[in-house]
Amino acid sequence: MTDKAPGRRRSTPRHRASAGIFPIVAVAASLVPASASAQSAPVAIRAGANTPSNGASNTATVAPERAPDASVQAASELGRAFADVAARTLPSVVSVHVESEAEVPDAMGFGFFFGPGAEGGRAAPIVRGSGSGVIVREDGVILTNYHVVERARRINVHLRDGRVLRGRVLGVDRATDLALVKVDARGLPLARLGDSDRARPGEWVLAVGAPLGLEATVTHGILSATGRTHLGINDVEDYLQTDASINPGNSGGPLVNLRGEVLGINTMIAGRNTGIGFAVSSRIAQFVVDQVLRTGRVSRGWIGVGVQDISPALAESLRLSGTRGALVNTIGRGAPADRAGLRVGDVVTSIDQAPVTDGDALIRVITCKAPGERITLSVQRGAQTLQLAVTTAPRPGAPEVADAVATAVAPPRRQGHGLRLAALDPRWLQRLGITDPALGIAAVDPGSAADDAGLRRGDVILRVDGAAPMSLNAVDEASRDRRVTLLVRRGDEQRFVPLVLD
Repeated sequence: MTDKAPGRRRSTPRHRASAGIFPIVAVAASLVPASASAQSAPVAIRAGANTPSNGASNTATVAPERAPDASVQAASELGRAFADVAARTLPSVVSVHVESEAEVPDAMGFGFFFGPGAEGGRAAPIVRGSGSGVIVREDGVILTNYHVVERARRINVHLRDGRVLRGRVLGVDRATDLALVKVDARGLPLARLGDSDRARPGEWVLAVGAPLGLEATVTHGILSATGRTHLGINDVEDYLQTDASINPGNSGGPLVNLRGEVLGINTMIAGRNTGIGFAVSSRIAQFVVDQVLRTGRVSRGWIGVGVQDISPALAESLRLSGTRGALVNTIGRGAPADRAGLRVGDVVTSIDQAPVTDGDALIRVITCKAPGERITLSVQRGAQTLQLAVTTAPRPGAPEVADAVATAVAPPRRQGHGLRLAALDPRWLQRLGITDPALGIAAVDPGSAADDAGLRRGDVILRVDGAAPMSLNAVDEASRDRRVTLLVRRGDEQRFVPLVLD
C-alpha cells in the first residue's frame, strides 16, 4: 500500500447504495408487513376458592397485571433511545433527486461532428435517480456521495419540512466518493460529525435516508467493523461496516450512533439483503468538508512512502521484535520522507504520538493531512528508536512502469525457489529512478516457494537480503540458509517478500 494515488478502480460484486445504480422502482404494491400483527395478551383466569367440584365456576378472578421484568424494561429503553435519535437526526437528512446525462458510447465518432454527448445528432438521454444527504452547516451545505450527483444537470433537494430547493455542487472528492451540495437557505437543522476513530464494533447504529425513494426511513443494526480497506472501490478507502439495512437510495445518508453523531456516510452495499453495508468514515468526511469549504477542492498530503503490514514470517526473516507497525518498502527520491531521513526497512510505530498498528493505519492518517502539515514519525531502525519530522507535500500522480522482462539484456536464468530471473536494461531502470542493479522475474514455477509467496512474472527484485542483486545468482547465493528476503517492485508499489525453502 502506498500514499500515492492509484488509478480509479471498480469492483463489480459490490453496488453503490444509490438509486442511480439501482433504479428506483414502484414498490407500493409490494409493501407487506414484516410479520403478523401482535395478538392481545391472553387474560389469566383462575378458579375461585368456592369452585364446585363438578367444575362449574361461580366466579372468575382476573390475575393482577404484573410489572414488566428487567429485560422488557431494557428493551423499552433501547427502543426509546432509537426513537429519540431518529427524531433528532431526521430533520437534517434530505433526499437528493438528480437529472444527469447518461454515458453514451461514441463508437461511430459522432462527437467529432456534433460535439460531446451527441450520437447521430441526438442528445444524450437523461437519467433520473436519487440518493440521500445530510446537512452539515445551517446555511444549506449538504454532504452526500459523489456518485449521487455525478454528471448532474439538475439537483433538487427535498427537505424534511416539505420544501424542495435547487441544489448546486460546491466541490467533489472522487477519491473518497464524497461531494458537497449547496442550497440557498438559512437556519437549517444540521447533524454533527462524530469521531469515527473512537467508534467500536458492536455498538448500535442507525442508517437514515431514502431507500427506494422512501424518504425519512430509519433502520438499525450494529457497527460490524471499522477501518475496512482494500475493497477496490475508491482510491482512498476507510470504511465502517454495518449490518443496518442499506438499500439503493441510502447513498449519502448518515450512519449515526445513539448519541446522534454521524459516524459515516452510507456509500455501498455488498449485493442485496446480505447485511453487509459500508459507510465512508466521518474522519475522512470531515477532512473533505473542511477542504472543500476552505479551498473549493480536496488536496491531500503526501510523504512519498510505501508501506506494508508485518507478517510473522516477515518479522522473523527481518529479525524484527514484533508484527506491529508499518514496514517501509518504498521511498520516493527527493520526497518528503526521503528528505526527513526515512529509510527502506524502517518500521513506523507511531505518527504524532498515535500508535501505528499496520500499514493501513499510517496511510489513513497521512491521507487526511493537508499539504504543508508537519507530522512526527516514531521509527524503529534496528535497535534504534528515532523521531523524524516530516512536512507533507501535494500528492503527485502515479508513475508509469513498463514490463521489466521485455527490457532484459540477457536470457533468463533459472534460480532456486522456483524463479527464472533476467538482468534488466540500466536505461529502463533509470527512467524509473532505480540507480542500482535489479533483476526481473521472467517466470515463476507453479507450486514453488516463489509462487506461494505471491511473486509473478514482471516483478522487479530491487534488494536481496538488503543488498542490490549484483548477479543473476544473487538469490541462490543469499539463500544458502534456505531463507531470503526480497524487496520487490510491482507497478508503482514495492513490498518485502520472505522466501523459505521447505
